[in-house]
Order: sequence, then C-alpha cells, then structure tokens
Amino acid sequence: MTLQRFGILAHPLRPQTVPVGAEMAASLRQHGFDTWFLETWTEEQLAASLDGTQMVIAIGGDGAMLRAARVCGPASVPVLGVNMGKLGFLTEIAPDEWEQTLPLLREDRYWIEDRMMITASVLRDGVELLRLDALNDVVVSRGGEMGLVRVSAYIDSGWTTTYNCDAVIVATATGSTAYALASGGPILPPELRNLLVVPVAPHLSLDRSIVLPRGADVDLRIEEMRIHPFLAIDGVNVFQFQANDILRVQASQHTARFVRLREKTYFYRSLLDRLEPRVSNEPR
Repeated sequence: MTLQRFGILAHPLRPQTVPVGAEMAASLRQHGFDTWFLETWTEEQLAASLDGTQMVIAIGGDGAMLRAARVCGPASVPVLGVNMGKLGFLTEIAPDEWEQTLPLLREDRYWIEDRMMITASVLRDGVELLRLDALNDVVVSRGGEMGLVRVSAYIDSGWTTTYNCDAVIVATATGSTAYALASGGPILPPELRNLLVVPVAPHLSLDRSIVLPRGADVDLRIEEMRIHPFLAIDGVNVFQFQANDILRVQASQHTARFVRLREKTYFYRSLLDRLEPRVSNEPR
C-alpha cells in the first residue's frame, strides 16, 4: 500500500510532544504527504479526522497507544507509536529515530501487527447500559473503597467460580503484560486471541489465573455487597456497578493494528529488556 495521508497525535497532557509532532508533520509534508496534526484531541475528534487516513502516528507512551488504538481499530487504520512515556511497551520508535524511519515508511518496509481487542457490555435486568472496546483489559475493582468485591464468573454461560477479591481482570494477550502481569498472571504472546481471567488479592477463593480458548465469553455478575465496584476500561474508570449487574466480555469485531519496523520476534527481546534487572551506572 502506497501511503499518502498521515495523521499525527501529540499527547494532550504532555506539551513536550507538540514540537516533536510539529517537526514530524513538517517532514512528511516536505516529502509530499497529506498530513494532519492534532496537538490536543479527544477520541471523538480523532474519529472525525480518520477519513482517508492510512497511518496514524501517536506520540506519548502506552496510554496514548491504547487511546489511539481504540479509535483507529474500527477504522482499520494502523498506528505507529513514538515513545515519550515512561515504559513505551507498545510504541515502536524514539523521537530521534524519525529521520531513519521516514524512508522505511516511504518504501513500505514495515509490517502490520494485528492485536485482538475485547468488547465489554454492562447488562442490568437484561438491558444493555454500556458497550465499549478495550485493548489491554477490563477490570471490576473496588476502586478506593475498603472491602472486597464479590463476583461470580461464568464462562460460556456456565458458572465457574465466585471471587472475593480486590479486583477481577479480564485481559487480552496485550493486557497480559500490564495489570494482569503485576497481579501474577501469565505472559501471552501478542498474536494470541485468548482471554485471560486474573483475580487480584483473592481471599478464600480461586487464586489462579485462567487462560480461555479463542472465542470464549466471560460473564461477571456483581453479587450483593456493601460497596459498589467500578468498571475500568484500559485503566480508566467508566462505570459504577450495582448488585446483580453483569459485565459481559467477548472478543471484539475490531482489531488494533500497530506499525512495526523490527523483526517479528521483537516482543520477547522487548519484554526481557523491561523485566531483567538493570545494571546501575550510579556510583556506590
């Protein structure tokens, strides 16, 4: 595919990303590409800008990649991540690598990595109140309240277990290296289309993660309790549950698409670079 139209997203909360984005936009225009640039943006504004766009460049960290992917996924627009965050696990290049990257994009010397997304629906008395897509995970958690959440889990409509815990995570393979990993879950390669169910600090209930096969559905029913847990989508609280609400999680019809320049085995090296102990250069 010959690229003709790019979009560039600065990070709305990181003003240092604006000059980097402006420089990239000027470079692309100088080379004859139709390019738009948003210094601050909402997901609605991004969606309105995608018509005819063939690649979006998101500047920031993993949070910026998650936001961009949720909007660009339904439009099948791939995202190239420029790391100006703390971790940058989903990003691909650093800002100072742009001059080496542009010729690769012009010559189609890149590949597209497709990653599964999930759809979360909240049902109350059979009525759907909310439906949103996530790339990393959806989480039922107690938020800032004291006490445990009590959640009954159903896999493909069959009761599986009831959790008493701080939170229950339902993650994709992408999310397996995020909150789920911090909670003791396994690491899944990004190309897998499995669901991962991970309880956080379970008390007298199942304390192991469950990896579900491709195509499985998960229902989490909120049981009676003195607190009302929250639903978080990719780390952002979006809803507060009532007792007997049901969170339904299943594979989304949309796919997140990331631009990759490295070899296809990059994931394991990138993962180990972040997990292996670093040798400090600081004097003792």
